[in-house]
Amino acid sequence: MHVASALFPITFLLGSTGMTTQAAKPPALMRCAGPEHRQFDFWIGEWEVFGGPQGDRLLGSNRIERSGNGCWLVEHWRGASGNHGTSTNAWDAQYRVWRQFWVGGDGVVLRLEGGLQGKAMVMTGELPKNDGGIQRQRISWTPRDDGSLIQQWETSDDDGTTWATSFRGTYRRTTSAAD
Repeated sequence: MHVASALFPITFLLGSTGMTTQAAKPPALMRCAGPEHRQFDFWIGEWEVFGGPQGDRLLGSNRIERSGNGCWLVEHWRGASGNHGTSTNAWDAQYRVWRQFWVGGDGVVLRLEGGLQGKAMVMTGELPKNDGGIQRQRISWTPRDDGSLIQQWETSDDDGTTWATSFRGTYRRTTSAAD
């Protein structure tokens, strides 16, 4: 039996099942340049964050940067009291929501999702309470006309019936970032 005639059945079967010896082309890379991917761009930059009753107490600094491919934002928080944390923020095109994955220096992990509500980015999530219940979380970032923005973090222990502010900070671009 010749080798060619012995390989004919294998070649025929591969061809008839759609299998070929050529490598399939990989799918085109998803581009992250759509308008949804730019909705949170107002947060990008180097910031000093102020709060307190008069809004003049330095709470910390925050650096927000876009990834090289433009698909996510990375947050680097440094609190004035020494706490720190980081988050990754991205538009989830499949589910059509923004998502944030925060990890604090204390090990707390918070997952949020949401989107634009008017001019504000608003995301919600949940954290377990010490007593076994759930505490709802809601964070909003609202740009202001003067270039600053307000971040307000609220919590609810009654499934969203009432909310209490746990953090309110005014973000002001650092002098070096404004130059």
